[in-house]
Amino acid sequence: MPAQPRVAARSRHAARDRQQREDQPALQHVPLTSAIACGKSVYRLSNNAIMRKRSVDRDLPSVNTEASQHMPARSSTEHNATEDRHSRRYDESRRLSELANTLIPGGGHTYAKGADQFPEHMPGIIERGDGCHVWDVDGNEFIEYGMGLRAVTLGHAFAPLIAAVQRTLPSGTNYTRPARIEIECAQKFLSIIPWAEMVKFCKDGSDALDGAVRLSRAYTGRDRIAICAEHPFFSTSDWFIGSTDMPGGVPQSVRAQTVKFHYNDLASLRELFALYPGEIACVIMEAARTEEPVDGYLQGVKALCHAHGAVFVLDEMITGFRWHLGGAQPVYGVTPDLATFGKALANGFALSALAGRREIMELGGSRHARERVFLLSTTHGAESHSLAAGMATMNFYQHEPVVERLYAQGKRLRTGLEQRVQALGLREHVGVVSRDCNLLYYTKDADKLPSQPMRTLFLQELLSGGVLAPSFVVSYSHSNADIDRTLDVIEGALRVYHRALEDGVGAFLQTRPVRPVFRRFA
Repeated sequence: MPAQPRVAARSRHAARDRQQREDQPALQHVPLTSAIACGKSVYRLSNNAIMRKRSVDRDLPSVNTEASQHMPARSSTEHNATEDRHSRRYDESRRLSELANTLIPGGGHTYAKGADQFPEHMPGIIERGDGCHVWDVDGNEFIEYGMGLRAVTLGHAFAPLIAAVQRTLPSGTNYTRPARIEIECAQKFLSIIPWAEMVKFCKDGSDALDGAVRLSRAYTGRDRIAICAEHPFFSTSDWFIGSTDMPGGVPQSVRAQTVKFHYNDLASLRELFALYPGEIACVIMEAARTEEPVDGYLQGVKALCHAHGAVFVLDEMITGFRWHLGGAQPVYGVTPDLATFGKALANGFALSALAGRREIMELGGSRHARERVFLLSTTHGAESHSLAAGMATMNFYQHEPVVERLYAQGKRLRTGLEQRVQALGLREHVGVVSRDCNLLYYTKDADKLPSQPMRTLFLQELLSGGVLAPSFVVSYSHSNADIDRTLDVIEGALRVYHRALEDGVGAFLQTRPVRPVFRRFA
């Protein structure tokens, strides 16, 4: 990589940090005790942080609502989308992306991060991250959303976590017998998820859900799995992948073992139990995704499971540590038999968890008289630096208003976006769904139908303005200035979107359209 972009990136990064310190004099230095799992301190934004009025493009119909009047001024180090479009180059991203596709199937190790999910080479390869900002290999800087597939809730290179991991590394990472930190991390986790009696740590959501399936089958003596049709991903294993539009390599006999019901539709689940009496081992679902559960729905699912002898499993990979410190369960007033956590559990470090009732979880142990279950047993399942990151993350959540900030910053972004969408007459074409802490956007064409070309155009314009946003899911590190800068870029993208609806997307799209992950053919 040429030296100049690196120097420019560091210069811009330092200038941005200086400007933000000048723009936010109300930042308070708040010492945190050893409970933070590091010997350092962090900064917390005061409720009295100074806010200044910002101006809006004169060509845009009035959006000067009360919320937009209190947005801070944009940092002088930032540029408009037009300036960014002409200053950004992706030469090194192009080169490395081509190399990646010759070395790695799909060009990456996660399908959702693959080249077919973004406009070509915009950006192709990320070099580093700090807070909610990332820099690609060409030195281009972006404000990032949905960081690490919603795993990085605090921020990239978050100081308390880095310190906790650094203190752990000199003691080694993996031993022949369990380490003290495994017990401490389990105690910490179970103190936050008090309904659960036991926990088993692993590396990703797939491992955790696979463990839940294996336990459920052993506990009930049944084979069939019922999953929610509207929830897009549970595991990389055959029991789930065989149910998707990308089932290649999964035997038909395995595919037939997984059946689907519909969210907020108790009758559809009741029909499955009637269609497969005494066959369903467990029901797996998220508590909520883009829509909220109707009153009594989750409680009804649990009741149906127990009435028919099935295990009720909640996937809390996304809702855990984002909806609430304790996950979705205290929000909706329901406790499952088993639940899986990950993503935000360790702020992007490889750590997930399967937790639940002792009588089910213990089947994976040795203190029972039943047939043993090979639950979760991996070489790197409890390596210490991920557990240290998990403990530091949980400690930070307990001592700082992380979840409250996720909601607040998400609301600020939602409000600003909806104002601009309304002003440009695009309310039926672009918008956001889900909770403020988990904003997902949709893109529709002139016929008001979901459109991949229009999504690609929106992504293209956001990236051209320095915003990397496959979603608008915020992190703890997103400042008011970051949100407001994003809204400026969104405004420009929406203007192009409006013109594309009238003149056709082909006149504006500079790349091939992105494609769904789950598709039968390449």
